[in-house]
Amino acid sequence: MDNKDVEFLVEKKKLSETLEILNNEILRALAKRKAITEYILESRKNFIEEYKDDEDAVIEFFDHERYAKEEAFKTIDRKLKEMTILKESPYFGRVTFVEDKEQYPESLYIGRFGVTNEDDLEPVVIDWRAPIASLFYHGTLGRAKYKAPMGEIETEILGRRQIIVKKGALEGIFDSEIDVKDDILQKVLSENSSEKLRDIIMTIQQEQDDIIRMSREINMVVDGVAGSGKTTIALHRVAYLLYNYRKALEGRVLILGPNSIFMEYISQVLPSLGEVGVKQDTFVNFALNELKDIEVMEFQEYIEKIYSGEEEFLNEVRYKNSNKFTKFIEDFIANCEHDYFKLEDVYYYGEVVYSKEEIEKLFIEDYKYMPLFKRNEKIKRVIISKIKNKRDERVWKLNKEVEEYKKTLTSEQLALEELNLEFSRRIKIREIVREVINSRKALDEFINCEKPIELYNRINEYRRLTHLDLAPILYLMVKLWGAKYKGDIKHIVIDEAQDYSKIQFMAIKEYIGCNSFTILGDSNQRLVKLDEKPAMLNLSDIFDGNIHEFKLNKSYRSTKEIMEYANKYLQEEKIIPLVRSGDAVREYTCNNEDLLNLIIKVIKEMQQEGLGSIAVIKKDINGLKELGNLIKEEVSNVVFDREEVIYNGGIVLIPSYFAKGLEFDGVIILDEDEDNNKENLIKYIMSTRALHKLTSIKIEKR
Repeated sequence: MDNKDVEFLVEKKKLSETLEILNNEILRALAKRKAITEYILESRKNFIEEYKDDEDAVIEFFDHERYAKEEAFKTIDRKLKEMTILKESPYFGRVTFVEDKEQYPESLYIGRFGVTNEDDLEPVVIDWRAPIASLFYHGTLGRAKYKAPMGEIETEILGRRQIIVKKGALEGIFDSEIDVKDDILQKVLSENSSEKLRDIIMTIQQEQDDIIRMSREINMVVDGVAGSGKTTIALHRVAYLLYNYRKALEGRVLILGPNSIFMEYISQVLPSLGEVGVKQDTFVNFALNELKDIEVMEFQEYIEKIYSGEEEFLNEVRYKNSNKFTKFIEDFIANCEHDYFKLEDVYYYGEVVYSKEEIEKLFIEDYKYMPLFKRNEKIKRVIISKIKNKRDERVWKLNKEVEEYKKTLTSEQLALEELNLEFSRRIKIREIVREVINSRKALDEFINCEKPIELYNRINEYRRLTHLDLAPILYLMVKLWGAKYKGDIKHIVIDEAQDYSKIQFMAIKEYIGCNSFTILGDSNQRLVKLDEKPAMLNLSDIFDGNIHEFKLNKSYRSTKEIMEYANKYLQEEKIIPLVRSGDAVREYTCNNEDLLNLIIKVIKEMQQEGLGSIAVIKKDINGLKELGNLIKEEVSNVVFDREEVIYNGGIVLIPSYFAKGLEFDGVIILDEDEDNNKENLIKYIMSTRALHKLTSIKIEKR
């Protein structure tokens, strides 16, 4: 028996011991839950007996009891769920190291969650998010350090082992330095896409792990090529932050993704890491929920208009994505301070109650700290209050004059005139009040503001609104009306951020009031080619310099052959492919008459090779539904002709803009462009969706 066999047996014994401890801890947790229930029932019985005549005391007791029960059960249920998951695969790695000043090496097993043996309080499995677990993801053996509560700890990493456990059985062990040539990384990346998403935690690379473990005080931008693990980083960073800052962040993290298809695709990753309660949305849905009754062009129609090459629409899109548009909005807000209200003197019965100069002073000095249109309402209240004081003076003076006049009358005269006097007094009071109304009307004519959507429509020249208009509307609401998000968000993750405009980042930050961001995107995957670099790479002024940029050039998604094929569509920022070889990219040329048969042939070949998810990707939606119906006669498929379709694997027909962020085992590109010898970011996006097999079909036009 060689050393490898011995090591395998040792690990098998360790796994058996770990599973036994897990079973014991599960039984302990179940017993604790039962004990809590019995304790609460007994306390309830005793309390009701003692205070059966005091209804308020009983209600208060039950409120407290429910809270205590929920908190205790929440903790136990969380551990039970984690340990149940760990029974399938308690850990995926082991790191052996020696700390400075220590004589003996220590080995720790790293898993999805942590487990401690309550008998001796020794950690059995270390949660991958724990600071010490970062040693496992360190790129090389030798000197390393990790952050502990007492500061940085210097260590010497002696060994690192990856361990494959499935359904409680040991399948393989590998000692390695966890680099891109690593055996397990190759194995996981070679699996189909559904398996890969679940197992990615065991193959996180050091460059990814360093970003995941960054302090929550650091705002970061990750510009990574297709397949570099941006979404992996985003989701695992959320899990890491929640593990280490749970009290501050639980229920206060928001993930913004590109579309509903993508959000559904990643929806099970965080729960698999034990995290629930993270808000996930698209920016468009988030903004529309906040703005309420606003209609915008459907994203699908928006992108189809771009792809059709409508020059006027393209110019508007470029402009609203530009720094020039951001400056226009900011300049408009600044100019509103001086130009929006045309101030005048305010009169009451011909007397100046507030002069134009006094009102101007209220605007530019006394209430300068308030947003303009909140300031406007405040100043109106101040002026109206003074008008009402003038009204009250006149009413008081009128009443005094009437009383003084009554004193000059005899009782007989008073009896004759009293009704006329009261009638005359009331008419004069109505005149006094009517003059207040007139003054308010005059005030409203020059100290009044439009509603947000009315204001934006005016400066937008009443063009049809698209999703590009949501951010400037939100930003105007913040700066002019002082609008704020009513929820409590402490960390925001933005994925596929390369398509965000600068005003979008500004609106999100200002409206939500959050100062902790993880921003991820691929500058090569922009839907619209712009002259300026993506706004996500120019955020220093928005975050007052507290922004750290990371560049990821290595792709872990696709084979070397696929990534080299995708590289030809880029002029700069070429992808460095992982050394994982596969089949060469197949290229066909055919006419429309032969297209259907060729697609079906390629799909069936991919199915025979065991590929679980296959996508036929077209640049746009035109003809996709009809093609899907024809293919359905041979192979079942789902056509993604709208954002609400849920991705469940299998064969899909999908336009390029819905495929962003997704990955498929096999991809068939339908190439309808006439010029292939130029930078083409859409083809780059389509090509990089493929994990294992890529076929490109060039369609000849007659």
